[in-house]
Amino acid sequence: MFHSFRLIAALSLPAMLLASCTKAETGETAAVQVDGTPYVVSEAATFEEPWAMAFAPGTAMLFVTEKAGTVKVFDTETGITRTVAGAPEVAYAGQGGLGDIAFLPAEAAASLGRRTIYLSWAEFGEADTSGAVVGKGTLVCATVESCAIEGLKVIWRQTPKVTGRGHYSHRIAISPDGKHLFIASGDRQKMQPAQDTTNTLGTIVRLNLDGTPAAGNPLAAKGEETAQIWSWGHRNILGLDWDAKGRLWEVEHGPAGGDELNLVQPGANYGWPIRSNGEHYNGDPIPDHAADDGFAQPALSWNPVIAPGDMLIYTGTMFKAWQGHALMAGLGSQAIVDVAFEGETAREVTRHEFDRRLRSLAQGPDGAVWVAEDGKDARLLKLTAK
Repeated sequence: MFHSFRLIAALSLPAMLLASCTKAETGETAAVQVDGTPYVVSEAATFEEPWAMAFAPGTAMLFVTEKAGTVKVFDTETGITRTVAGAPEVAYAGQGGLGDIAFLPAEAAASLGRRTIYLSWAEFGEADTSGAVVGKGTLVCATVESCAIEGLKVIWRQTPKVTGRGHYSHRIAISPDGKHLFIASGDRQKMQPAQDTTNTLGTIVRLNLDGTPAAGNPLAAKGEETAQIWSWGHRNILGLDWDAKGRLWEVEHGPAGGDELNLVQPGANYGWPIRSNGEHYNGDPIPDHAADDGFAQPALSWNPVIAPGDMLIYTGTMFKAWQGHALMAGLGSQAIVDVAFEGETAREVTRHEFDRRLRSLAQGPDGAVWVAEDGKDARLLKLTAK
């Protein structure tokens, strides 16, 4: 049984927005203690269609991407929010726009002044096509008031560009040893290319930090785009993170039902669109995953779906009950979904329900969990232990 804790009454939207307007410049936040949950909720700021966020390692600076093409920096100590110059031009349409943001853990000891930054976004192509890209640049901040991205250069492109404006995925995960980029590449709602390893749709790719294919990839001998591929048979991955054992996990949207949590293995085929625990939106059936079907099996699936927007595997000490768990930001489910790993499988522990769609999660230096709502006038919430 799921134990759900409703936040609607406690997080009264008018009251929270009033607190935000009156206290944002001072860095103060409106705190609400919600009975039955392990946390206190504080509203910290608001953003326009936030998509991803990440702390610059070793700092209290939270960088937030907004889908229309803006990068913001939020100083979690002072409450100051500023725009970062140098963001790329993006294909802002449908699910497309500015996407993920990532920093190198090895640069935690560096000053905020100069550090490597990775961004993903959708770009337009010819004949009304588009595709995801990842760019690498240098973040330069004299102060939080004057941050800019310099020398941003595209180092990877989703291949091929296709029509439509959905399922870019473009989540970025840097390996625990800091040597490789793992990028989620969605099926772009074209389905069949996810089973064709001559392209990178419906795959996770593994690259060097400069965007070139990494040595040791399972299909490296075949060259070209195929040499990038780590796993395939994926649909629309929106959560990608590492556990304490150095294992990569992903959570992806299924069709009508069948959202999946998968342990990502090199050379594994996860079955889409041949297998799914859901069905097509028009009601046409899809054979369910089965142990003898030759495909990698999901560690956990949901029907009805949770519609994940992001996933964070919690490593902090502030929330003992969450240590080592996957926390998923629910879009349609409007909840933080708490999942515990059990070997190579997993189980849902509980859901913490909110009154808005949740888009992104980040773990703060002190172990607090930061939650970005989805859409216009989206609140940035800070969860701290009671």
